[in-house]
Amino acid sequence: MVGMEGNDTDEAFTAFVAAHSPSLRRTAYLLTGSTGAAEDLLQDALVRTWLGWQRVVPATAAAYTRRVLVNLATDRWRRRRYRTVTLDGGERWADPTAERAFGAVDDQTFIVEQLAALSPRERAIIVLRYYHDLAEDDVAETVGCSVGTVKSTCSRALARLRTRAEAAQLTRRNLR
Repeated sequence: MVGMEGNDTDEAFTAFVAAHSPSLRRTAYLLTGSTGAAEDLLQDALVRTWLGWQRVVPATAAAYTRRVLVNLATDRWRRRRYRTVTLDGGERWADPTAERAFGAVDDQTFIVEQLAALSPRERAIIVLRYYHDLAEDDVAETVGCSVGTVKSTCSRALARLRTRAEAAQLTRRNLR
């Protein structure tokens, strides 16, 4: 009977991974800015999710795993395991899955580059709030901060993104 429960658990987790990996991969990519780092982050998050699978409520498994992604990305940033992604002439972000997800956006590279310029916490809050369309309460719970911090961080990060977008637009006009 124990083997049967293990099989059910394996099947449930396998189904979860199959259903949610594309979305979680895009989230990891947006948090790290690198396909390789995103894959590593996602694998680590899935291992942690698997280890806690008995405690995970199936209806909130994706949110649980997103929280793990954010926590791992923050830990890695704090320990400086991952080098800063350089986009000027160096490493380019080239994840076809993430690019397809931004198909409606005219300048995908610009958006990803602008996200890379934010701090890891700002990036996590912006990605969860606007890409995943989570409520401020949910973002605060996922990131581990207050709702007020989510609001103020969003406001500051969006202001910086707007300023950069306006500057880039002026530069493009001047180049024409």
